[in-house]
Amino acid sequence: MKLAIPLNKKINRSWQVDALLFLALAGFGSFMAIPLIYVINNAFKPLDELFIFPPTLFVRNATLENFANLFQVMKNSWVPFSRYIFNTVFITAAGTAGHILLASAAAYPLAKHKFRGSKVLFTVVVLSLMFSPHVTAIPNYMIMSALGWMDTYQAVIVPAFAYPLGLYLMKQFMEQIPDALLEAAKIDGASEYRIFWQVVMPLVKPAWLTLLILMMQMLWGTDGGSFIYSEQLKTLHYAMGQIIQGGIARAGVGAAVAVIMMSVPIVTFILSQSNVIQTMASSGMKD
Repeated sequence: MKLAIPLNKKINRSWQVDALLFLALAGFGSFMAIPLIYVINNAFKPLDELFIFPPTLFVRNATLENFANLFQVMKNSWVPFSRYIFNTVFITAAGTAGHILLASAAAYPLAKHKFRGSKVLFTVVVLSLMFSPHVTAIPNYMIMSALGWMDTYQAVIVPAFAYPLGLYLMKQFMEQIPDALLEAAKIDGASEYRIFWQVVMPLVKPAWLTLLILMMQMLWGTDGGSFIYSEQLKTLHYAMGQIIQGGIARAGVGAAVAVIMMSVPIVTFILSQSNVIQTMASSGMKD
């Protein structure tokens, strides 16, 4: 015996159930926000509060001394601190933009054009997701050394272009675009490049916004690794790391550094998240 349930029937919940769901979600959200609240409060704690036991979540006597000490240390740097900021912004912007463009351009033919070897290429991409960056560190070093790119921006930017997750994500999103839509654009006389830029890319906006968040978080926190040696090419993450290695006396400065370093990725995520949700809600298409 089968029960027929009307598809247009609306399931109603009482306000008590809605209130319980709200309280449960609010509780989980508050619990997940504890580390962020703790880090922000630490940046405004005086040195004696930072070492109090048991540690306190909220600051008692807020002060800006940690940030003042941080800016004082910045002034004493023999390389202008603006140079570290420029290096980080340039590497992050170039690496993120290049990766999104390259991943999108490579995913489009794999998703919407059938050619010999396409399945093999995509299988290689999927298999490359299994290898961590630590496994490919030595091959990357050998390639950059052979190309003569050691101690240059390219040694950090170019490997970011080949991040396999971006290609995989873009292909999966592009496969959801109806072929009929692309065929209609071709009938109207649009070229492949115009279809890619004006039809495909706007429809896969959630995918490349997600890549924007992931790549910016990864590149913003890079210190150049074993590729960059010159102090003039070092990133902000490296400079901040050197500042907080002054021992216990710089614990407050280290707390201020943590807030500054995580502020940019968090703001980027908040701004992009709203666009991702809005686009996902309005871009569902089916054949």
